[in-house]
Amino acid sequence: MTLDDTRLTETGLEPEGRGRILLLACGALAREILEVIEANGWRHMDLMCLPAILHNHPERIPDAVRRAVDRHRGAYKSIHVVYADCGTGGQLFDLCKELGVQMVEGPHCYSFFEGTEAFDKLTTDEFTAFYLTDFLVRQFDAFVWRPLGLDRHPELREMYFGNYTKLVYQAQTDDPALDAKAQECASRLGLAYERRFTGYGDLETKIALWAED
Repeated sequence: MTLDDTRLTETGLEPEGRGRILLLACGALAREILEVIEANGWRHMDLMCLPAILHNHPERIPDAVRRAVDRHRGAYKSIHVVYADCGTGGQLFDLCKELGVQMVEGPHCYSFFEGTEAFDKLTTDEFTAFYLTDFLVRQFDAFVWRPLGLDRHPELREMYFGNYTKLVYQAQTDDPALDAKAQECASRLGLAYERRFTGYGDLETKIALWAED
């Protein structure tokens, strides 16, 4: 998909309109959300995702969310937006308030995977940490290495990451292969490595509350 393509990618467990609740989410969270839904048997929830690449241009996220909510509002009792602020500078929060839909609290997914309260405390000491989630470990080249031009100009690494001291892998799952890949990512960036198992954090807690709507 191109950056301008905000068509929904259907990854739900039920055909459109059959669930009472629609989760409108970032594509980077699709795997995790589906695992939470399946583990809890929430068959009344549907999932639709906007392209994860929108994160490269977060100013486009609110308009994409607005169009998706307007398109699907009539088919569901409630719609919930599974994004944090994600670089929109408060615009997504204001939009969700205007539309009367709820979203996930926090500045970004690193925060709600860790638990927003715990993450706020950690960032006091971790302002030189670079974070990866399961999704970003899998998609490191597509979402970090190539967009920053490091595949073509590795000398830019120091400019981008010279002020970072470590890479923190927030692991949603216990996967040795992902752990090894995350260590490789840290090595490529010239950073110390730390793995921190977070599970689904506030993401699962929030979806659980919405499941009771």
